[in-house]
Amino acid sequence: MKILVTGGAGFIGSHLCKKLLVEENQIICADNFYTGRKENISDLMQSKSFELVEHDVTNPLDISGLDRIYNLACPASPPHYQKDPVFTWKTSVIGSLNMLELAQKNNCRILQASTSEVYGDPRVHPQPETYWGNVNPVGVRSCYDEGKRAAETLFFDYQRKYKTGICVVRIFNTYGPYMDPEDGRVVSNFIIQALKNDDLTVYGNGSQTRSFQYIDDLIQGMIAMMENEKRFIGPVNMGNPDEFSVLELAQKILSLIPESKSKITYKPLPSDDPKQRKPDIILAKQKLGWQPKVKLEEGLIKTIDYFREILEK
Repeated sequence: MKILVTGGAGFIGSHLCKKLLVEENQIICADNFYTGRKENISDLMQSKSFELVEHDVTNPLDISGLDRIYNLACPASPPHYQKDPVFTWKTSVIGSLNMLELAQKNNCRILQASTSEVYGDPRVHPQPETYWGNVNPVGVRSCYDEGKRAAETLFFDYQRKYKTGICVVRIFNTYGPYMDPEDGRVVSNFIIQALKNDDLTVYGNGSQTRSFQYIDDLIQGMIAMMENEKRFIGPVNMGNPDEFSVLELAQKILSLIPESKSKITYKPLPSDDPKQRKPDIILAKQKLGWQPKVKLEEGLIKTIDYFREILEK
């Protein structure tokens, strides 16, 4: 198949490109390198079945003969999406509109990488897909939260009006190799701090909870969603329901890097930071036969090894 992956040089996108390439597809990776990194796809550039197109999805893209589109283009960590909030919103919404138009022209199926952030600071726990969320529409995170919510609206309106072949996944905290060391996410932050013997920065008292999904599990889930024969369109949660406090994560990482001299320090909680985050994945199990397999410690060891190698270079 001929497959377009927007945001294909990013953390998740590069893993997806690798997996799809192994399955003998022709891959077109589109990225503007706002947060994506060429190092993530350098090993793919030698393949005749891989093509890199430097492109910003806020502008229309004209490619013919596509069988699938995975729309992953958008800065996804708070430091990156808050850096230029207007651009973030445009990438989420205008970018989705452009990719939906491209899917229409090619009469192909398109997957939207949405996010658990559509639930905001949830008042329902764990979060099922039927929950509409508790999002601040005018806060510092709104460019991303509301941008992704608006993108979902577009996808479902295109499906209703034009019968576009859509599917929508809501991605919960995901980690693994090829994360940007400076993306500001809690897993990469803690690992880098521990490896550099800097103090681990915990915001608030560390009691806020997250569920951490290893990248390999997510990639399997996204492909299962795209290729599901029931034409289930979602939205569907994709995350690991094992729940840990941020403080527990910090302690776990320190235990896996015993040579670290780091300690844990505390800073005020950022604005609109969710207190709890845990996916209800019953729907993914029922519709896709999917559930995560990689336990936190196993995934952290692989991620620590990756960052250790990066820092040594």
